[in-house]
Amino acid sequence: MKHRSATIAIIAALPFLLSLYSPAFAIDDPGFIIKRMVMSENIIAKEPVTISETFSAVTEKTYCFLEAVQIEQDTSISFVWYFEDKEMARISLPLRKGPRWRTYSSKKLAGLKGDWKVELQDSLGIVLHSVSFRVQ
Repeated sequence: MKHRSATIAIIAALPFLLSLYSPAFAIDDPGFIIKRMVMSENIIAKEPVTISETFSAVTEKTYCFLEAVQIEQDTSISFVWYFEDKEMARISLPLRKGPRWRTYSSKKLAGLKGDWKVELQDSLGIVLHSVSFRVQ
């Protein structure tokens, strides 16, 4: 009889508990929309210049540009840079609540030829998006 009462209490409390759930924290809904995430050779006037998936080995630095829209609340994201599946850098940056936010992260390539990737991760380390590029 005690188990039945406990089960009924849990079921009765379920609507209240679900009302506390915020979809902004769901894995498939980070609380914003990624409109653009691209690699470029430079950023000028808050916009990526010379977008590419391939860079020359003489390219000193590359930029990973992000444009997010419909940002529900202030949050933090990380650009995680990988070279040949080895983490090379992790840069945390803010996204501010509002209709649109643009930001970027850059990385000196140090002449490292091969496959690179940048992951956009939320504060829990969940990968939200990634872009790959090659240095040759």
